[in-house]
Amino acid sequence: MLYDTWTVFWRDWVVLKRRLTKFILARMVAPMLYLVAFGWGLGRSINVGSGSYLDFLVPGILALNSMNISFNSITPVHAERIYHKSLEEYILAPIRPAAYVLGKVLAAVLRSMLSSLIILLLAYAFGAHLHLSALMLVVLVLNAVIFAEVGFFAAMKISTYEEMSQVNTYILLPMSFLCGTFFATQALPAAIRVVIEILPLTHTSMLLRSMGSGAGADGVSLLVLAVYALVGFILSRQAFVKLIK
Repeated sequence: MLYDTWTVFWRDWVVLKRRLTKFILARMVAPMLYLVAFGWGLGRSINVGSGSYLDFLVPGILALNSMNISFNSITPVHAERIYHKSLEEYILAPIRPAAYVLGKVLAAVLRSMLSSLIILLLAYAFGAHLHLSALMLVVLVLNAVIFAEVGFFAAMKISTYEEMSQVNTYILLPMSFLCGTFFATQALPAAIRVVIEILPLTHTSMLLRSMGSGAGADGVSLLVLAVYALVGFILSRQAFVKLIK
């Protein structure tokens, strides 16, 4: 199982290593725009009670980036299945379905963590102040795992590129703005907030912001993320097994 997982992961790492410079440069663009526009620009006129808006913003950007990078990093599986037909190579190989799913998810998590490191370096360069901890890394990894699994499940179920892009439009885009990334969810109407606070990105944003300010982590939110990750893995594996039968 471990060897199979490593094999799938290593293939994606080799591809990433060849494009690492381009990957790093591309990952710097969006965070810099967010930090300049919201942190330095709009942030100067926003009062968040304690600390600067930049300190409030960076955990949200980390959560948002972790979601987007992990999801987009695994969507090539869809092209492998529908267009390139290279998924058959894995199907024919003696690789366990769970190992294939886990290898692809871990490769997406790696990309997400590299991108998160870039954001942290930029944030400190812009003057942000965060209390970093190992638990923050755990939260980021869980968030990346969840949305990599969302991407994998969609790649197994969706038949066209256009439909795949709609997952971004109808699921990821609303969460990007509403799940506590740029403002606290308390600002939303109560009826909407009930739904928003169930979503994993909201729990990630709240956890990162709480820990980044030096406060403790909410055990319930950690449990919610762990459950999302476990359920996502089970559904992704089942979708892959159903595809290859």
